[in-house]
Order: sequence, then structure tokens, then C-alpha cells
Amino acid sequence: MQPDTTARDDLFDEANGHLAVGEITEATAIYRRCVEMDPQFFDGWHALGMALLKNGETREAIGAGLMATTLRPNDLLAWTSLSQMYVRAGRIAEAEDAKGKARILSLGGKVMRA
Repeated sequence: MQPDTTARDDLFDEANGHLAVGEITEATAIYRRCVEMDPQFFDGWHALGMALLKNGETREAIGAGLMATTLRPNDLLAWTSLSQMYVRAGRIAEAEDAKGKARILSLGGKVMRA
């Protein structure tokens, strides 16, 4: 069964509106609904991760960031964001690895996921 992308996108826009005015908790809850509706929704996972990071929920942010990089392993922004999440968690080795992948992508390379 295909997700209702119109409803998902409407929710995503609503969450972005909350985020724009600083309502991080509200935005996070709605981003969660987006990815529940469509677990393959890259933009939802990425936005959820960044909102969680802004809210200080670093561990969960990393989980969302990992989902984003799994869905789009060659997305520069996803790897850069994941690196920031790892830095915030004090996980420097993982942050450097994610940063390295972002660097490869910035130079036109590709990232292979095992």
C-alpha cells in the first residue's frame, strides 16, 4: 500500500511552519507522524533528526540521521547533519567518518553502504 503523499506533504509543511517560528516540540511531533505515514520519506527523517538535535534529543536525532543516510547514501546534507549529531553526542570517531563521507560527496564521489 502506497502512503498518502499529499497528506504527508501537508503535514510536513505544517511541521516546517512550526519549526520556522521556534515551536520545535510541535514540529518534532509532526515530523514523527510524517515518517510513520511513510517510512521511506527522506525529507521527513532528515527534518526530524535536525529538530530532535535542536531539542537536545541527540541520541534519537542520530537514529533519524542514520535513517536519512540509509535512504539516500549519497546525500551530502544528510552526512553533514549526521556528523553534527555525532559531534553533539561526543562521538568524534563517528563524526569524522560521517564528515569524510560528506567530503567524498562534495568532491563528486559516491558513498557505498554495506
